[in-house]
Amino acid sequence: MATIYYEADADLSVLRERRVAVLGYGSQGHAHALNLRDSGLDVRVGLQAGSRSRARAEEAGLVVRDTDEAAAEADVVVVLTPDTAQRAMWEAGVRDALSPGDALVFSHGFNIHFGLVEPPDDVDVLMVAPKGPGHLVRRLYVEGQGIPGLLAVHRDATGAALDLALGYGAGIGCARAGLLATTFAEETETDLFGEQAVLCGGASHLVQAGFQTLVEAGYQPEVAYFECLHELKLIVDLMYEGGITWMRHSVSDTAEYGDVTRGPRVIGADSRAAMDRILAEVRDGTFAREWIAEHAAGAPDFERLRQEGRASQIEEVGEKLRAMMSWIQPPGEGG
Repeated sequence: MATIYYEADADLSVLRERRVAVLGYGSQGHAHALNLRDSGLDVRVGLQAGSRSRARAEEAGLVVRDTDEAAAEADVVVVLTPDTAQRAMWEAGVRDALSPGDALVFSHGFNIHFGLVEPPDDVDVLMVAPKGPGHLVRRLYVEGQGIPGLLAVHRDATGAALDLALGYGAGIGCARAGLLATTFAEETETDLFGEQAVLCGGASHLVQAGFQTLVEAGYQPEVAYFECLHELKLIVDLMYEGGITWMRHSVSDTAEYGDVTRGPRVIGADSRAAMDRILAEVRDGTFAREWIAEHAAGAPDFERLRQEGRASQIEEVGEKLRAMMSWIQPPGEGG
């Protein structure tokens, strides 16, 4: 049975006498820093010299320091920079800024789980990972609500790491909705697998394959776009609201029958076998090593694949059709 913690289990006062440094001011960084500040904690933001985020953080009324300076000032250091940047930042000064009894907080276990960052034995290492984007973490906090999160303790050097993690979860608002206890390994491996096999890789390639099948069979690309991409939001929203059963209840009987009889032919034994291989590559570190090496080389394959995706027919058709939909805000606006 899963263990879930709530506000009643958390004591924010464990952080009242601590100094918190949030390293990074992106999607999660800005939400954590602002929520912790508004929870009455002593917060500063750590950014690299010349960061474009510095002005935004200062405009929000936050204290901003260079990364190493912020880490040295604090005894709770929150690492919210991209996965591929954390090791260099760690080795460039954050590691040396830590003292015995300090705490390192992550929102994703990648660098700890795969040994890219190796904290000293006398430092608490914990994770509080909101299960949603930063803008939603911030918005719900301001509205007096919260977004569910995951909680894990990798190292309890002081004997108080769990209490600290719960207090942190309360500080950013996640304890209002619930914090599910997990481990760094479970969070990292399931997160990577979900992104690759279902949420991003699986979903996007399923949409593209369906679109291409219809277009190559002679149907209009615009109609194929509506049927294979545009209407996906309706289905996902129904599953989000009430699970797969609610989605099937809400669609037509024809759609439900097609779902339960044809779906297994698309996602069948071959797809499940591919998922098993993807999970194995995540668990044994193959994917992590590949991604770190790709980034270190300047990400040539990644950029090539990005450009190929942006130039695909489904993107060209979609841009034209979305212009007909006045209720859809262009990406990057309104949120």
